[in-house]
Amino acid sequence: MSWSKLKQQLESFLSPALIGRVDYLATSYRYLPDKAGLCNIAVDKKNVLNMNDATTSIRWYQSELEIKHDPSIQIPIHRDELDEVRKDAKGPVPEERLEVIARGRKRTELAKELMAAQSTLSKSNFHAEATKFLARSIEESLESKEIIPNILALVDRRIGKKRILNMREAIKLKHPSVQYFYELRLSAL
Repeated sequence: MSWSKLKQQLESFLSPALIGRVDYLATSYRYLPDKAGLCNIAVDKKNVLNMNDATTSIRWYQSELEIKHDPSIQIPIHRDELDEVRKDAKGPVPEERLEVIARGRKRTELAKELMAAQSTLSKSNFHAEATKFLARSIEESLESKEIIPNILALVDRRIGKKRILNMREAIKLKHPSVQYFYELRLSAL
């Protein structure tokens, strides 16, 4: 599918409040098959998501350690996670310590997932990811661990106000770029 047709389809799925505010830009290199195309998603004529630009306003992590020590990432801990740590401890452990251990485990998992999604994104071709998005259900895109399907689903008109509001906790565990587009969609409700 040509880029102009793909862009037209993506824009037809935009939430009415975001039409004219969100713009998709992509390039690819026909004669350099080993070089991925560039992906830019602009909001209000400002490039917000640009994989190769250090001046982007969204934070890109360099290491898992950065993610683990980022105070902006809030990790909710559930009772079943505490029970799992309690079971693994094989002895009495103070309740506060159980929470610290569970949060540490979850931070490590999250760091690995975010780094994997980020590295996949920088290697990927936006055109291919957007085509996959159009072929999948909106639920699959929302539940994906990949950044591009999450972003495209968040700005999609098929996601209603109630569903957006119910996603607040799940979004805290996503990449900052996904969180940015979630906040953008919230502000447009």
